[in-house]
Amino acid sequence: MIALAIVFAVLGACCSAIGAHLQHKGVRAETRDTGLKLRGAAALVHNRTWLAGFAVLFACAVLQILALALAPVTIVAPIVVLALPAVAVLNARSSGERLDTTAIVAIGASTLGVAVFVALASSRATAVHFPSPAVLLACQIIAGAVLLFGVIGATSSGLARCVALATGAGAAYGLVSVLVRDVTYTFQTDGVRDIPPLSVTGLVLAFAVGSWFIQLAYASGPPDIVVGCQTVLSPLVATAIAIGLLDETADAGGWAGAGLVAGAGVAVVGVALLARHHPEATSRATPHSAERRLFRASSRR
Repeated sequence: MIALAIVFAVLGACCSAIGAHLQHKGVRAETRDTGLKLRGAAALVHNRTWLAGFAVLFACAVLQILALALAPVTIVAPIVVLALPAVAVLNARSSGERLDTTAIVAIGASTLGVAVFVALASSRATAVHFPSPAVLLACQIIAGAVLLFGVIGATSSGLARCVALATGAGAAYGLVSVLVRDVTYTFQTDGVRDIPPLSVTGLVLAFAVGSWFIQLAYASGPPDIVVGCQTVLSPLVATAIAIGLLDETADAGGWAGAGLVAGAGVAVVGVALLARHHPEATSRATPHSAERRLFRASSRR
């Protein structure tokens, strides 16, 4: 079951990358860098590229639900990090640019880090019922974090707004992973009548807010930043809740715990390097570098 869950999660990460790429193109086509307003949001429904991205992300959601129904959050959630290398490769090919050596190393590092984490977690994570007080506390913490990032996004602009909104979406999606696991596991073990209303309500609200934040972030910045912030924070939030509040890996101490931390650290470093060195990031930096070189040349004269 765990092996099948990992396959579903990897396929879901690939779908997440493709869907993010398509939806970003659709949002930018409708907003033209003017920001996403209500009228623009309504126009997205008629944008074929955005709708194609929505369909792919719907498939991603189904795959993630299947994965979380078969394995604990600690195993499934970190695999979403693979969406960033996938979207970096996809964007590089669509723009006709090549990934440099650092970007390729970053892809390898993030993939290796996730593989190590999942390999260790798969032998330590256990299927457990989530206690309602712990779920409520998790919902309250994430609601506060999402509200904070939403306020920062609303009062800023440009890349700062993009980062804040994408980070808020990542926090919301991390909670979504936990609540999906709670709902699906309870359904399998106790039946539909015992599914906690708190988890269902929190799941719907967190998914809706996260989805809206993502669209706003697409309108404010490039997809690499959106996907990077989301894919880093989402698994961190989900695994932190699963390990810290819900005791999914109660026996993951000693060398196993150190390996989990090391794997997560390598993956995060790889993601950060990739967001900085893939073609879109370097192309944004190039004009500023050229301006600095021209300024220095003119000052010498």
